[in-house]
Amino acid sequence: MNIPDYLPGLFNYWVSVILMMTGLYVVISRSNLVKKLVGLNLFQTSVFLFYITMGKVQGGTAPILDAKFSVYSNPVPHVLILTAIVVGIATTSLGLSLVVRIRRAYDTIEEEDISEIESLERLKSAQEKGS
Repeated sequence: MNIPDYLPGLFNYWVSVILMMTGLYVVISRSNLVKKLVGLNLFQTSVFLFYITMGKVQGGTAPILDAKFSVYSNPVPHVLILTAIVVGIATTSLGLSLVVRIRRAYDTIEEEDISEIESLERLKSAQEKGS
């Protein structure tokens, strides 16, 4: 079995797609809020990998004007990813703090249990209004 010449060059793309689909699956299939945050972080990491892979040019150098090199790597995706990493850390910490507050309020972090508690509270308040 011969591997085509272009296939090893697509390895980063395959890894980012697999990470992206794994993260999406975790977000959709799990009801635990912390596991959903882990899935979002996996998804986010796949986007980081994709952008960094797109920004690298084989044989390219830093974009410093020099007569020797004519192929440059674009630094903008790398700078955007640095900013995205900071935003990702901030959103993850905010999400975890919200999970802590939800745990204190409902004594659980499972979505089904929270929605069940909410529906029971709505039913209780509707019965009190009707009385």
